[in-house]
Amino acid sequence: MNFIKTTEQDSNYNNLEKMSTNEIIRSINKEDQTVPLAVEKALPQIEALIDQVVSKLKNGGRLFYLGAGTSGRLGILDASECPPTFGVSHELVIGLIAGGDDAIRKAVENAEDSNTQGWLDLEAHHISTNDVVIGIAASGTTPYVISALKKCNEQTIITGCITCNEGSPLALTAKFPVEVVVGPEFLTGSSRMKAGTAQKMVLNMITTTTMIQLGKVKGNKMVDMQLSNDKLVDRGVKMIMKELDISKEEAANLLNEHKSVRKSISHGRREQN
Repeated sequence: MNFIKTTEQDSNYNNLEKMSTNEIIRSINKEDQTVPLAVEKALPQIEALIDQVVSKLKNGGRLFYLGAGTSGRLGILDASECPPTFGVSHELVIGLIAGGDDAIRKAVENAEDSNTQGWLDLEAHHISTNDVVIGIAASGTTPYVISALKKCNEQTIITGCITCNEGSPLALTAKFPVEVVVGPEFLTGSSRMKAGTAQKMVLNMITTTTMIQLGKVKGNKMVDMQLSNDKLVDRGVKMIMKELDISKEEAANLLNEHKSVRKSISHGRREQN
């Protein structure tokens, strides 16, 4: 299959600078509506990758995201949300970006072009065959990501990817590729738009499904979330009230004592029985 980088192709929109605000936002919204349909087509690939992640994490492994630019930042965002949402260690899901932490806020020139740094960044975390590495690159051509996945393959480490071009070098390298083909961007080549949205949707699926299957959710509630602010404490109290059918004061007392929604519900049930 010939590789065509559709994310870099010219869009159907010209003379953007002559559009009104209404025309611009309606056109962007029209393009954005195609993203969930593109993700839907990739669901079998997403499922296969998630199954690998769940299997490794159930056996003590970790999940690594590896990317550059927008893709790298999206991986870091998803990884950073796992501890507060699901109460897991910061070492369970780790996001790495070309150029290091400085690149989270500011672009680091040529960082994504390295054919060695990706693997070095993984090695710094003592990567092993217990882990899964998912490369994220809209283009599917980022050397920092591809070279690291090749090295992982050599070390029999499970590799996956999220890319928005079919048949890309990255997809051909990853053992469990996810290809969400969103087509040309409204602003030609600006893969932070539809491609970035698609990647975020897939990342949401990966970690949410994984954490559910790891037992970090009860019903549809985040019973292991970190109680790091008043909003989350209030949410926790309401969960306990509903689960145990008790008053707000009783629920708050349980949460204050046990510092965990899950533990509060478990203790409350024992008392009720």
